[in-house]
Amino acid sequence: MPRKASVTRKTKETKIKLSLNLDGSGKSSIKTAVGFLDHMLMLLAAHGRFDLELKAEGDLWVDQHHTVEDIGICLGQAFAKALGKRESIRRYGQQFVPMDEALASVVVDLSNRPHLVYNVPELSERVGEFETQLVPEFFRAFTIHGGVTMHVNGHYGSNSHHLIEAVFKAWARAMRRACELESGLDEVPSTKGVL
Repeated sequence: MPRKASVTRKTKETKIKLSLNLDGSGKSSIKTAVGFLDHMLMLLAAHGRFDLELKAEGDLWVDQHHTVEDIGICLGQAFAKALGKRESIRRYGQQFVPMDEALASVVVDLSNRPHLVYNVPELSERVGEFETQLVPEFFRAFTIHGGVTMHVNGHYGSNSHHLIEAVFKAWARAMRRACELESGLDEVPSTKGVL
């Protein structure tokens, strides 16, 4: 069966429509009006080999928080829905990614037990117009609604853009590995028999 999902979310603060294909080729069409986040989610699609379509409108006259967090919610829900019972998946994924002077690593477990550990050095307040304090908020929303345990480590880096980009690329490749179907495994990868 195709591992695809569509999610729609409409609140008084945001309106989001998202489609995800886990077995895609890295195609993306992303329009959120938060330029830096668009760039990071294009990296997710390209490096994860996921097809991602996303259109979001939010109350950006307030700030970017509601839009960024709600996109994290929808993306987590889409992954959870596309993974179904999580049968035959590798479940675990990890990746180190350098970006010039910066180095980041992400380790994920598609355990259906949400937990985020986020250890990244203090960043500049903004990258362009993007509020960098929203990076952990985005990942927290994603892990809660995706049922993902995720450890994010920014090992070092002096350029905030580079460090965040390294994190997103590492996340994409870790998710790609964890979502892959494992040859010869026709059940949930857990001694419990369920995730």
